[in-house]
Amino acid sequence: MENNKKTIAVVFGGVSSEYEISLLSSASILRHLSKDKYEILCLGITREGRWYLYHGGPDDIASDAWVNAPDNVPAVLSPDPNTHGILAFYPDGVKTLRVDVIFPVLHGKNGEDGTIQGLFTMSGISYVGCHTFASSVCMDKAATHTILSANRIEQTPYLWFYADRYTDPEGRAIIRKKVAARLNFPVFVKPANAGSSVGISKVASMDDLDEAVEKAAAEDTKIVIEEGVIGQEVECAVLGNRDAKASVVGEIGASAEFYDYDDKYKNGTSQLYIPARISEEISEEIRQTAVRAYRLLGCSGLSRVDFFVTREGQVILNEINTLPGFTAISMYPKLWEASGLPYSDLLDRLIELAQEA
Repeated sequence: MENNKKTIAVVFGGVSSEYEISLLSSASILRHLSKDKYEILCLGITREGRWYLYHGGPDDIASDAWVNAPDNVPAVLSPDPNTHGILAFYPDGVKTLRVDVIFPVLHGKNGEDGTIQGLFTMSGISYVGCHTFASSVCMDKAATHTILSANRIEQTPYLWFYADRYTDPEGRAIIRKKVAARLNFPVFVKPANAGSSVGISKVASMDDLDEAVEKAAAEDTKIVIEEGVIGQEVECAVLGNRDAKASVVGEIGASAEFYDYDDKYKNGTSQLYIPARISEEISEEIRQTAVRAYRLLGCSGLSRVDFFVTREGQVILNEINTLPGFTAISMYPKLWEASGLPYSDLLDRLIELAQEA
């Protein structure tokens, strides 16, 4: 009997501050991918950047025990499109494993910033999610702000600069003067290229700015400073290519001072409201803006678009995440489930979209 299953390579881990979240997301995805529909290969990347073909189950991925699995095989994704897959280096020789679709479950630097997407493109293999350009632009908050501002999508007041300018006394004085003139405190100081609130500080006064910039500069060479917004934090999941659609809107009641890394992924104490506690009119404005931004930035496959809604009902776009979390408490799959698309069906649809792109 002919085997018509597609071979899906789930890529997880990575040299990123969000390595742990990749493991949790990957384990969740592997538990929901249908083994009746797919042949599944697991390609893990350690914190140090070593690539292995992993043969175990999702529980050891979630716990990070996978790195010590005795049957791990050194492997790489071949950039040669004629290979169309993985080269696995077994003791008795190199084995080629053909892949139909790559499902990257990588967050943060090297995983959703266009770096690995470039390798996927070179390999000639279809892959889930945004392509190189959109991944790079959406990861860079300074670039995202600039493009969306040019297209008159409402955002909080901001400025950005290269981190090394702040180390120069003259440059620091100019930047601090601009912050005082353009922004109202509190402000959020962020690395331009980092995900999941890594390296972000809430700053109440100019006295605390230096420390916050130093923290952000440890993550990236560009810094973004944004004026704080008082309002509800809401999120919308977008799915599709040229025919992208938006989910219902969800709201986050952050348990921390702001919705930080631990709040998103570790402690699970944030209250999620699906649908969000906003009017239908505002919800529709958010959904339309999410799809418009998604298209402007060239996104495909999936993205989560985050917004603020002020007390006056103003909708402000915060950021776009091109590879949102897929953990048990992640908003993206929860929003689509609330929109009538269960987790496993969502994965099927993402694989279909990868092949259509």
